[in-house]
Amino acid sequence: MIETTIPVHDHSHEGSQNHHTHGQPHQDGGGLWALVAGALHLPGHGHTHERPSCNDPLYTNELGIRTVKWALLALGITTVLQIAIYAASGSVALLADTVHNVGDALNSVPLWIAFVLARRAANRRYTYGYGRAEDIAGLLIILSIAFSAGYILWESIQKLIHPQILTNLPWVAAAAVIGFVGNEIVALLQITVGRKICSEAMVTDGRHARADGLTSLSVLIAVVGVWLGIPILDPIIGILIGVAIVFITKDAVVAMWYRLMDAVDPKLVDQAEQTIQSHDGIRSIERLRMRWVGHALHVEATVVLDSHVTIAEAARLVDQVIHGLHHALPNLVDVNLTPMPGAAAQAHHQGGFGG
Repeated sequence: MIETTIPVHDHSHEGSQNHHTHGQPHQDGGGLWALVAGALHLPGHGHTHERPSCNDPLYTNELGIRTVKWALLALGITTVLQIAIYAASGSVALLADTVHNVGDALNSVPLWIAFVLARRAANRRYTYGYGRAEDIAGLLIILSIAFSAGYILWESIQKLIHPQILTNLPWVAAAAVIGFVGNEIVALLQITVGRKICSEAMVTDGRHARADGLTSLSVLIAVVGVWLGIPILDPIIGILIGVAIVFITKDAVVAMWYRLMDAVDPKLVDQAEQTIQSHDGIRSIERLRMRWVGHALHVEATVVLDSHVTIAEAARLVDQVIHGLHHALPNLVDVNLTPMPGAAAQAHHQGGFGG
């Protein structure tokens, strides 16, 4: 039985490294996002450059840190503007949105720390490296989101019991638009970069920012309500935003449960099985395990070879299977593949091998 452990990003493929570095120009479409991405110096925008693959840990971590910095700055500016307008207007609906934006800005801090830690090399204690810090950051993010939901609901209920007059309606409306624009910029940034570096956590946080942006627009309903002589809409909208954040918290808890329990999307398992079995010489898959460590995917598999496959052919077959998995699972960074000859597999099932 031959056991092969090959980190994908170190393995050669048709004379080139598996991080698929290209030295050719990459043209992007025009528009506002192209201008923003070019200004942020995101890879793939506006210059002739080399494009590392999302399988390159240095590339993903550095780009992740850069993205978190810009997201933190955008949300920080948005929050400061909204706090200033809240101080002048006293709108609970605006307060709800502002507090949530504060939470989103603070969420960037543990994510930033996680990407910094992930740059450290694996060692004898942390043999998988420090990628799991990203999941720990997710737990802290859940706590901050839950706190935001509780605080918003409390303040909204208090305002419902003890109504206050909403003033400076045009400024409150402007703050709602500011919240939408700020969150949408963060959403575009995180979703685009998250997909580029294969970070589902960052993509999810970007979608969260987009939902927050739409929530900011709901503050306009409170303004319209006051303008129409229905001021009770103000705390009601605050309560609705709080309830929406509760559901966001629930979804985040479920996602973190999956990640901490080493769960993966069954579609990924199906894709890996199809890729492995598509190679001639593979009789069956004895075992297949997949897990996430941060935003990096690891695969362990034991495959049964056809009886006619020699040791030399098995080594070449292992190489082909690993390359196939690399192309089928673009966020894959490490494969532990154990080929088992057909006769050995039969003996193993009949008790011929210990363990």
